[in-house]
Amino acid sequence: MFLKNAWYVGALSAEVGRELLAVKMLNENLVLYRKQDGTPVALEDSCPHRRLPLSMGRLIEDDVECGYHGLKFDCSGACSKAPGMARAPTSAVVRAYPCQERYGMVWVWMGEPGLAATQPLIDIPEWDNPAWGVNQGDAMEIACNYLYITDNLLDPSHVSWVHQTSFGSDDLIGQPLKVNLGDEGVMVYRWLHDIEVAPFYKKFVKFSGRCDRKQQYEVRFPSLAVIRAVFTPAGTGGEEAELHPDVFLMDSYNLLTPIDEKNTRYFWFQLRNFSPNDEAVSQIFNEDVRFAFSEDKAVLEAVQIGMDARPAALDLPADAGALRFRRRLQQKIEAEATAAATEPVSG
Repeated sequence: MFLKNAWYVGALSAEVGRELLAVKMLNENLVLYRKQDGTPVALEDSCPHRRLPLSMGRLIEDDVECGYHGLKFDCSGACSKAPGMARAPTSAVVRAYPCQERYGMVWVWMGEPGLAATQPLIDIPEWDNPAWGVNQGDAMEIACNYLYITDNLLDPSHVSWVHQTSFGSDDLIGQPLKVNLGDEGVMVYRWLHDIEVAPFYKKFVKFSGRCDRKQQYEVRFPSLAVIRAVFTPAGTGGEEAELHPDVFLMDSYNLLTPIDEKNTRYFWFQLRNFSPNDEAVSQIFNEDVRFAFSEDKAVLEAVQIGMDARPAALDLPADAGALRFRRRLQQKIEAEATAAATEPVSG
């Protein structure tokens, strides 16, 4: 169901502090907190003695004290104190997860710890570009399997119906998509020429009149989507065309963390090539994007209920990208499971 050897967002940076934060990721219970120096920590949220969640205990300096019998665990997961015992039992250990902080979020490596250093986080050059504006991340829980969301994020056609008042327009209906399968994921995209600017974007584009628009939806394995919106004056867009001086660019980063088989936490933030320090514009982005994603949430939760009751009866041409993504991801999941099963047992 899940690819373990990957970085997933555990929480927004603002959610992680000097209080113990319980989170569930890939059907595993974790507790997040910050050390006194601000470094984030992720531990298994389960005391090995009687399995009380450590998140029900308390933080003492940089150690977590179980709220049942006082066993303390340091940031490595080792037991640093067992009350009434001269030495902690060797079985008194909890799993520690590699984690790091970037882009206003705390990321957790859910797989083999030794592999965490081999896979860097996604690089976002525009994040530190003073000419680009950023509306900081937000999150919502969606009661559906994460693959229904990746399906949605690889289907630009849905915006004409789900997002009629924001991202979509009738001009998009029926326009063909190109699909590219690469080592990192799947991209679907299309250029649309001489069309109306969709409602969400009208208040931000620098030009008047009709536009050429590119929809580019990329989902990287296992569940990180980068959506690029390009709006340029009609007649100036295309794969070989240079960017027009008044081009509108928006990169939307959509980060999916499966909670379990039927629930997902959806994190996001957007970058734009204008109004870098305009908090009013960022606020509009935040409100409008959250509203649009709430439209997705309503549809996807209903899809989960419907698919639980009865599987889909057909696929459409617009599903091509999603189906290729699912097949390749499943191959990766199976390969990872096979590798784990064949690893020699130490000792």
